[in-house]
Amino acid sequence: MKRVLDILASALGLIAASPVLLPVMLLVWLQDYHSPLYVAPRVGRNGRTFRMVKLRSMVVNADRSGVDSTSARDPRITPIGRFIRRYKLDELTQLWNVLKGDMSLVGPRPNVKRETDLYTEAERRLLEVRPGITDFASIVFSDEGDILKDVVEPDIAYNQLIRPWKSRLALYYVGHRSLTLDLMLLFLTALAIVSRDRALLAVERTLRRLGAGSELCRIALRRDPLAPTPPPGANEVVTSRQTATAPAPSR
Repeated sequence: MKRVLDILASALGLIAASPVLLPVMLLVWLQDYHSPLYVAPRVGRNGRTFRMVKLRSMVVNADRSGVDSTSARDPRITPIGRFIRRYKLDELTQLWNVLKGDMSLVGPRPNVKRETDLYTEAERRLLEVRPGITDFASIVFSDEGDILKDVVEPDIAYNQLIRPWKSRLALYYVGHRSLTLDLMLLFLTALAIVSRDRALLAVERTLRRLGAGSELCRIALRRDPLAPTPPPGANEVVTSRQTATAPAPSR
């Protein structure tokens, strides 16, 4: 049923989004006369690499800088790219990957190989399922660019501040995934565009209802500053059905 939902929703989504995507693609092409699409390798299910399609929001060859994490003030982002990122238009083109079967509508976000090579044994469970366009972590950390905007080394800051909690949230999804939860997360993703505060509150309530620990629920509300935290599996045990939610001592 999950795959049927992916096929139907991605096909309809691409058709419905085309009146918006096509003009924006033209604007991206007009700014530098290069392809409006950014096709990049990502690590998918069972460690298999696939080519993820995104609407290009950066200058040409931005990936050659060697920096994977992007802050809101990243000079590589084009003026049109800021509009694309603000309204998450670059995620819409990933419906093509969902239609092909590389991705699902809901699942852990796909990462570059440099990042998955850093995964702990616990985090490698994220590669047991198809990566997705959205999940708990995508909603909770939809402001990732703002978190990284004032840091000197965004990749280091990402791995210390964001990745540990994104992995915990993604692992919690993997351990509790169901069609009902997928539909809830799709609804909350849409709600986050209208009201992020309401979406975060709903995520926290959903996690609590599923039995998540207080620390994970607290992070989901995003009311407290983020502190450096080891990734799951570094100093904790992750069970087959639920991620441990209390962070290990800071490094």
